[in-house]
Amino acid sequence: MTFKSFADYTLSAEIVRALEGLGYQQPTEVQSKVIPIALKKRDLVVKSQTGSGKTAAFGIPICEMVEWEENKPQALILTPTRELAVQVKEDLTNIGRFKRIKAVAVYGKHPFARQKVELKQKTHAVVGTPGRVLDHLEKGTMDVSRLKYLVIDEADEMLNMGFIEQVEAIIRELPTERVTMLFSATLPKDIEELSHNYMSNPAHIEVEATGITTDKIEHSLIEVNEEEKFNLLKAVLVDENPDSCIIFCRTQVGVDRVFDELSSLDYPCDLIHGGLNQEDRFAVMNDFKRGEFRYLVATDVAARGIDIDNITHVINYDLPMEKESYVHRTGRTGRAGKTGKAITFITPYEEKFLEEIEEYIGFDIPKKEAPSEEEVERGKAAFKEKIYTRPTLKKDKSEELNKGIMKLYFNGGKKKKLRPVDFVGTLTNIAGVTGDDIGIITIQDSATYVDILNGKGPLVLRAMKDKTVKGKLLKVHEARLK
Repeated sequence: MTFKSFADYTLSAEIVRALEGLGYQQPTEVQSKVIPIALKKRDLVVKSQTGSGKTAAFGIPICEMVEWEENKPQALILTPTRELAVQVKEDLTNIGRFKRIKAVAVYGKHPFARQKVELKQKTHAVVGTPGRVLDHLEKGTMDVSRLKYLVIDEADEMLNMGFIEQVEAIIRELPTERVTMLFSATLPKDIEELSHNYMSNPAHIEVEATGITTDKIEHSLIEVNEEEKFNLLKAVLVDENPDSCIIFCRTQVGVDRVFDELSSLDYPCDLIHGGLNQEDRFAVMNDFKRGEFRYLVATDVAARGIDIDNITHVINYDLPMEKESYVHRTGRTGRAGKTGKAITFITPYEEKFLEEIEEYIGFDIPKKEAPSEEEVERGKAAFKEKIYTRPTLKKDKSEELNKGIMKLYFNGGKKKKLRPVDFVGTLTNIAGVTGDDIGIITIQDSATYVDILNGKGPLVLRAMKDKTVKGKLLKVHEARLK
């Protein structure tokens, strides 16, 4: 059976409404294959490239299947990077917005104590990197006794980053009666073994990797001596004049150097690598997603799991040393049905690495000449016009969904013995407000945050200025929506 719209699945009205608000019109191939089987609660091994829509492929059934009434985590999603953990958490929150699904992200370089407090509250899904999830399990700060769903996302990248032992240690702590879904762009032997050891008769789904071949991404190679690379980069940028481009370097030092040189020419650019602190990495990626600048200079830290639909070009300033990295880097473009270009610079000493990459991807990357002086001269006017024109900022896909939602802050929480039911009871006593208008309620020690849906926020805000919750008059004001 072919599913042409999300309404064709047996999904609740709340999930369908959120998907419509997010602009999800029809399922991608991986979604149409995964969702019906996941909804039947069967284990799954899915081979699918990055950029194919697999977060929603597991996110939609998980948000559908978790029970809102249960306070302890029912789903655990393991991701290789912090950026991906935060992104998956946001996707789950958006898909489950009207079902009031609470997702929490846990990852390293972020205060453990803050995560511990979040995990103590009602939580439906936890998304995290293996090291930090294992920390919480070992310290007893994450209760998995009610866990029913495990997703191992980007499993091959977990293997490359040396996380598989931690993943196995986590699995051993989980209830054996559960649904396990494994997603991977490639299925090396270790990943196959993982599925045999910890899964029960899984269904195997393979989505053809269109992005590696040339139907969505135009691949090309340009030969260059190391000392001429930056001049070649300038020529290629003028000739190609990309709207949005990631320039990949092998090392942090290389990223810093290319970024400094581009900045000195006033190119709208920024950089990302493992040397930045986590908050700065998130800020750079958010600005790039919105289109605040056109050129992102990056190490492979940005090559995995960052979901930006409109990257027109990827330039491999340095050839990657690992063949898998070529796929993950170039997979940043040509996403969501769009076309893109992947241009790789290669020095005379890198032929053996190129042979490995070409054997891995299954085709020879066509070589082309560097842009001529005449071509660069011809492109200069258009290039300058674009580079000095402020780009149109892109809307976040959740913006439309969140339009009718107001987050309210109340200055009382657990210390005042307040519970979600106390807020629901008070708010539904306001004329014109029903349970359907109340979203996620987060109760902290001294504060409570409540999402008010359906444009009813101003009404509730006015009414709560002189209403009590459990006999207590609380200060209330609008909070920033997260």
